[in-house]
Amino acid sequence: MDVLKNQIAITIDQRFSGYQWLVVILCFCIALFDGFDTQAVAFTGPAIIDAFHLSPKALAPVLTAGIIGMTVGAMCLGMLGDKLGRRKTLMLCIFIFATATFLTGFVTHLDHIFMLRILAGLGMGGATPVLLALAAEYSPKRYKGLVTTGVLLALPAGAMLGGLLAAKIMPVWGWQSIYFIGGGIPLILLLALLFILPESLEYLRQKPNEINTKRIQQILNKISGQPIQLKQSHLVQTQEVKIEAAKLSVLFQKTMAKTTLGVWGTYFFNWIAWFMLLSWLPTILKQAGLDPIDAPYASVTVNAAFICFAIPLAFYLPKLNTVKILYFMFGCGISIAIALGLMIQSQNWAIIFALIALAGFGIGGQQLALNYLVIAVYPAEVRSTATGWAIGMGRLGAIIGSAIGGVVLAGFGINGYFFALALPLVLALICVFIIRKGSQTDMKALISE
Repeated sequence: MDVLKNQIAITIDQRFSGYQWLVVILCFCIALFDGFDTQAVAFTGPAIIDAFHLSPKALAPVLTAGIIGMTVGAMCLGMLGDKLGRRKTLMLCIFIFATATFLTGFVTHLDHIFMLRILAGLGMGGATPVLLALAAEYSPKRYKGLVTTGVLLALPAGAMLGGLLAAKIMPVWGWQSIYFIGGGIPLILLLALLFILPESLEYLRQKPNEINTKRIQQILNKISGQPIQLKQSHLVQTQEVKIEAAKLSVLFQKTMAKTTLGVWGTYFFNWIAWFMLLSWLPTILKQAGLDPIDAPYASVTVNAAFICFAIPLAFYLPKLNTVKILYFMFGCGISIAIALGLMIQSQNWAIIFALIALAGFGIGGQQLALNYLVIAVYPAEVRSTATGWAIGMGRLGAIIGSAIGGVVLAGFGINGYFFALALPLVLALICVFIIRKGSQTDMKALISE
């Protein structure tokens, strides 16, 4: 029996102490500015187009750059958490994305924005998995799901905050002010984290030495509010059973190939549609006649609606048939995209913004449902591999969705843009249809062979 591991679990689970709340709140604040900086180009895009005298199509590489950086960052920087520790990795990621965002306010050429957005994306992509893991680790077991959902919702909340600030301060201080705020405040937060943010207890436990013993004891004392005595011998780890990671080829054996292609396709096409909407919405509404000052409110609306829909979804999804929910959501998303295509030039902004809010459910809400889809169709033995590759397909779709937006807008106009937005949603719906029922039984049979 691992005495220290049990002691840590008992201490964390006994109550939700003020110190644990502090760690979760810090992770929430980091995620808030991660979301703020992720969408910064979207709600400053119209102003950048005017400042650099560009066509909307020319903004596409800049919109794509951040997502490319996030994809690489999630794959590479996120892995450093197990080697350097989550605290050091998280602070490194914050420094990268905050500095790159802050410097964006000084640039005088679009190519410089492109390079800085790639760097910012590296930091943002690396920070998200680490801060989620750290917040969950310091939460009592019964609250881990709620805490993880809350920290995840900080990402769209940050985007919403950025849209509100953009609408208020860009007309006064210019588009550069968004990047000064989005980079400057996280740099100040980073200084506070140096003195407040603790290291992962699991990381310290796996690095047995006298210093780590004292650090674990200090953290547990802060959590429990009373002295806890640990000995060096507590750090001796027992031999734990390790499950060999499933090979990618297992996901394509026999009947699972059809299921895997369906899951990958659902992620891929849904993220194309979602990032086509997020990245280009303020620019499209400006072209449709909306006052540029009000265009950032579109990002506020869709992200606020996503948050409002996500909270009940997170509660009910474990209790419902995920595939049927996805049928309904994609059906709504297709209808919303078509309705926006029909209404966009009417300049009836009340109806248009209502449809944009509904898109937070019918186009964005699938982000939560898709996580439960993987749980539903894969057994635990291969779920980690399946989840990682599915999200990778989603990231690829996000890059394509951001990149093709300018081409679609230039070729089909604002009406055609929303009609085109319905196409990846239709393809995603088809992919949901081809996911085989009963795939868990098939996969378990394959693993047992």
